[in-house]
Amino acid sequence: MPQWKFSGCRERSRGGQLISPSETLVTVDATRRRAIGQILLLAAGLFVLVAISALSVVLVTQSRKDNAWVVHTVEVENQINALLLDIRRAESATRAYMLSSAPQFLSENESATAAILPELDHLTHLTSDNPVQAENAAKLKTAVELRLGEFARGIDRTRNNDVAASIAVLREGRSNEAAEAITQITHAMRGEEDRLFALRTKIADRTQQLASIVTVVGSGLVIALAAISVFLVRRSSRARDFAEARLRDSNLNLEATVDERTADLREANNEIQRFAYIVSHDLRSPLVNIMGFTSELEELRGDIFRRIATLGHMTDSAPLVPADGGDVETMLDGPDKQLSQDFAEALGFIKSSIAKMDRLITAILNLTREGRREFQPVQIDTRELIESIVSTVAHQAAEADAQIRIEPLPDIISDRLAIEQIFSNLIDNALKYLKPGVPGDITIRGRTKLGFAIFEIADNGRGIDPKDHQRIFDLFRRAGTQDKPGQGIGLAHVRALVRRLGGTMSVSSELHNGSTFTITLPIAWAASNRNRDT
Repeated sequence: MPQWKFSGCRERSRGGQLISPSETLVTVDATRRRAIGQILLLAAGLFVLVAISALSVVLVTQSRKDNAWVVHTVEVENQINALLLDIRRAESATRAYMLSSAPQFLSENESATAAILPELDHLTHLTSDNPVQAENAAKLKTAVELRLGEFARGIDRTRNNDVAASIAVLREGRSNEAAEAITQITHAMRGEEDRLFALRTKIADRTQQLASIVTVVGSGLVIALAAISVFLVRRSSRARDFAEARLRDSNLNLEATVDERTADLREANNEIQRFAYIVSHDLRSPLVNIMGFTSELEELRGDIFRRIATLGHMTDSAPLVPADGGDVETMLDGPDKQLSQDFAEALGFIKSSIAKMDRLITAILNLTREGRREFQPVQIDTRELIESIVSTVAHQAAEADAQIRIEPLPDIISDRLAIEQIFSNLIDNALKYLKPGVPGDITIRGRTKLGFAIFEIADNGRGIDPKDHQRIFDLFRRAGTQDKPGQGIGLAHVRALVRRLGGTMSVSSELHNGSTFTITLPIAWAASNRNRDT
């Protein structure tokens, strides 16, 4: 009988209403746009962080360089001051020695003089990057060397006891050209370094200011991006909570809708079952009448054609037709005999059609009763069950010269009567549709996979054309040569039973190359709601 299934709604429920596919699509598009926006925001934040970090590194490096130049300027000025200090120390020590001839002043002069030339070389090295200062350093070196020569001559006069000449020189106090040159040159060098110091300090300040601006702006952007991210996360969280709430409501409403429609389908299915039962039962009444009147018509046939035969052979003597109503066709000839044969053939067609109709009604009633039966799962020794089925068809297998081989089979928990009907139908069909003149070979095997038992019933019979693979499972539909009795119900009934047991059924076959029917059933089937929904 037909099995009704609920395949779900094309629309989902929302707060007592239905969500159309277009609204679902809009929601999906909005979610996709939010996801893309979040990805873009994350990319922008990453780009900002990388840009700020790179720019900060550049500015910090530049600031370090600028500060280094400022320090360099200070170092040059310090070196000029140190050089002048040592020159003054040498000059003071020379004057003191010339006046007192004390040895300690000579030692001080020597130490100061020894430090002047290295300091002058260091100053020349420090100012080598600036052409102006390099030129000044060269001039300064010449003046310093002249000044140191004057110090040496004064000391030599003192050592040669020419003290009066040395004192006279000191008393005159006239300026020395070398000393004036040193003063002018160092003044010029300080002026240049002061200019460079002001310029380099300004550049360093500007670099530090730019770095501060970048840091502040970058921090502001990061904070802004963080705030936007928090806002988006909160909005996404609210949207998710709202969606979850809608989904819960939808699930509740959908469950209610499914229960309601399942109840409607169950009621409709029961109505169809009752209708099929009533129709099948009511069809028997006119069928019985037809069968009765057909039997009466068959009896009337003898009387009618006996009278025709009697009228055709009437003489003065007794009638030629036997009085007991025996076969009258031997007494008929010509058109009367052909008419009698046609009449008998028509009655035969009527009787065979009545018999077929009776078998169909009986099959429909059996299907109706089977559809109302509740399945009861029990532990089944599959091999023992199939062996019992094979024993009942042993005589039929012997007549067909067929062997039935049973390979190892897994045990299952299912409805025993349904399993017996499934395998009985398949084994019976395998024996029924063997190739004439070819010894039959039917194999029943099984295996397990992922919680399911897979059974295969393979034969070397006539086979089924691939275009009829689905047709054979339709109710009252048959395929191939119709030379075997049947109503086209068996495989449809088998597939309905398999589906009720939570399994699937398929066939693999080619014409004249045998068939293999595959049944997949749960190893441990639970009745759940199938009995109520069927």
